[in-house]
Amino acid sequence: MSQPGRTRVTIADVARAAGVSIKTVSRVANNEPNVRSGTRDKVLKVIHELDYQPNPSARSLASRRSYLIGLLYDNPSASYLINIQEGALNASHDSGYGMVIHPCVYKNPELESELRTMIAQSKVDGLVLTPPLSDMQSVVDLLTKLEIPFVRVAPADRTDIGGAVYTNDAEACAEMTAYLHSLGHTDIAFIIGHPDHGAVAQRFDGYEAGMRECGLKIRKEFIAQGYNSFESGIDCARQLLDLDRRPTAIFASNDDMAAGVMKVAHERGLDIPAHISVAGFDDIPLARYLWPALTTVRQPIRRMARAAAELLLTRLGAREENGIETVVKSELVIRESTGKAPQGS
Repeated sequence: MSQPGRTRVTIADVARAAGVSIKTVSRVANNEPNVRSGTRDKVLKVIHELDYQPNPSARSLASRRSYLIGLLYDNPSASYLINIQEGALNASHDSGYGMVIHPCVYKNPELESELRTMIAQSKVDGLVLTPPLSDMQSVVDLLTKLEIPFVRVAPADRTDIGGAVYTNDAEACAEMTAYLHSLGHTDIAFIIGHPDHGAVAQRFDGYEAGMRECGLKIRKEFIAQGYNSFESGIDCARQLLDLDRRPTAIFASNDDMAAGVMKVAHERGLDIPAHISVAGFDDIPLARYLWPALTTVRQPIRRMARAAAELLLTRLGAREENGIETVVKSELVIRESTGKAPQGS
């Protein structure tokens, strides 16, 4: 191990001790692909024995890279943001990259100028885009023009194979709808998510498919437009529960809106799930602490973010493409907020 006062070990020292080129040591130290496993192991052993510490500034200058990736987001959900950040950070750290986290207001008319400035100042090598930014053609066009590699999380466009990571929203929502029907519910309402979030539209498609597969009629009055917020869930719940023929189950496009539904049901003295069943999507931490605990679809946000960052790092040559998931499946989480349909409904 190196001691205070000792001359700093250089990359040339490592190359000489390992009997390889400086470029090979650089590739190993930066976790880049195209190095034989035996050579990689030998170089790593010498790096450990000599306690070699790469110089980040020299590394950046030598390669003309910043060794930074950026994460762009505009999502009001704290739990969503925490999971996205953790997943992407883990992947970047594993490949020796840092990460710049940049909040955006997607409706900002100066967004393009803001992103140009952010990219110029941070000198990020690539970007991960999260909803709704991942659905904005203007952002995609700008990054393409600037020749900045990017990967999108959960875009509505499912044809961009290799440039996006998403979950099976429609399939999972069809499965949840079928589950509610298996409990005897035929009057199943749905709260649509924010119209600017493309992936959320897939959830409504799944609900419709599930209703058709179960032979159930899709009633226009049972469809409410939400905006992904707790407050919009409250508004939609009042709209649905004011109907002369109210639904016996309400399936919301996200957990925040489902929590709003539960609040209104409690205020009206409705027992959950004896009088009304409620289901959501995402499985945010709040879902398990609601009363009763919320049945929902667990969206693997952290895994999606990690996969997106890994895909980006593969494009940057920082890691090998080792079976990176581009479709990360969601799963049903059954809790106490759903139960058998009321008798006579």
